Amino acid sequence: VQLQASGGGLVQPGGSLRLSCAASGSSLDYSLWAWFRQAPGKQREGVSCFSRGSGSEYYTDSVRGRFAISRDNAKNTVYLQMNSLKPEDTAVYFCAARPVRVPGSTCLNSIVYDDWGQGTLVTVSS
Repeated sequence: VQLQASGGGLVQPGGSLRLSCAASGSSLDYSLWAWFRQAPGKQREGVSCFSRGSGSEYYTDSVRGRFAISRDNAKNTVYLQMNSLKPEDTAVYFCAARPVRVPGSTCLNSIVYDDWGQGTLVTVSS
């Protein structure tokens, strides 16, 4: 199974980007999807996660109200719509997925994921 992340780029503060993460290579149906990010010199941080069974969404405090996670079941793809971007959102963004759900906001913990996409760089700068 491969997870392919895309959609990063350079954007001015206040702008928007949409990241995509597509799963391919298997009929495996993921129940849990997540986005993480890692800025230079910092630890990887859980940004948002989505549980397909419950429909629950979780966000880290710094992006709540600005970012939105969504899923296209037919395309087996998850998106991260990022609005009102700030320079501190600059990071390499990674998607991750897991076949089995975990309780609540545990889905923001990178340790629960085995399957990861390659990173896509988001740079917010004027």
